[in-house]
Amino acid sequence: MSRLLVFGMGYVASALAARLRTDGWRVVGTTRDGRGETVRFDDRDAVAAEMAAATHVLSSVPPEGEDDPVLAAYDVRARWVGYLSSTGVYGDTGGAWVDESAPTGGGRRKARAAADAAWLARGAHVFRLPGIYGPGRSPLDKVRDGAAHRVDTGGVFSRVHVDDIVACVIAAFDAPAGAYNLSDDLPCSQNAVVEYAAELLGIAPPPFVPVDSLSPMARGFHAENRRVANLKAKRVLGWRPAYPDYRFGLRALSAMTSPTPASAAPAPASSDQR
Repeated sequence: MSRLLVFGMGYVASALAARLRTDGWRVVGTTRDGRGETVRFDDRDAVAAEMAAATHVLSSVPPEGEDDPVLAAYDVRARWVGYLSSTGVYGDTGGAWVDESAPTGGGRRKARAAADAAWLARGAHVFRLPGIYGPGRSPLDKVRDGAAHRVDTGGVFSRVHVDDIVACVIAAFDAPAGAYNLSDDLPCSQNAVVEYAAELLGIAPPPFVPVDSLSPMARGFHAENRRVANLKAKRVLGWRPAYPDYRFGLRALSAMTSPTPASAAPAPASSDQR
């Protein structure tokens, strides 16, 4: 039986675990407090036992300070090793395209870039992710909850649906190690995404706000401007995003959460209708 140990059972890792369990995998994840059926991250004996049994290991744990908590605590070894990184390692490119050959370490993500490099040095599959969205975590939710806004900065950003990340990680189980950018095919402004989400919900788009009014994290996000190329993942892994741009993804999410019609559809005229 294939076994996956996940360090950091977060949003993406939980979606991956759910998919793999339907295929008969045994998946165990860590959390800080060992909640649910997870293992507490600092329970060294339990983690060591799970790692010894694992065929695959994936870390989704971000850096803390200057260190990667997983590499600082454990000697990670398995037949397959993966790490969920960030396209923030490329820094600001002024809207230019970046692929996996672009330099890393610029901008505000120096610790993330160092962790990215450390996992690559260990022979890991490193997945560099832009903005992630999916069920329960999308512009639709933010617009509906009144938490969305528009910012007149002119920045262009990439994003990726969580299901496409899951599909790509699985495709990489039998592929060469290295860095892979995962993104959809249409980088665009965040304003365009928010406006489309509002259109799907049938409400007015949220107002513009000044950049200075945002949190430090949000200001850092809007200070960077880049387009992420995904051609390596397509070429090497044979991966294609099921949601090639935000419109496909948001329409699918909108359909998932649309209210059920009050009346049932009429019965077909004959049993031969398809």
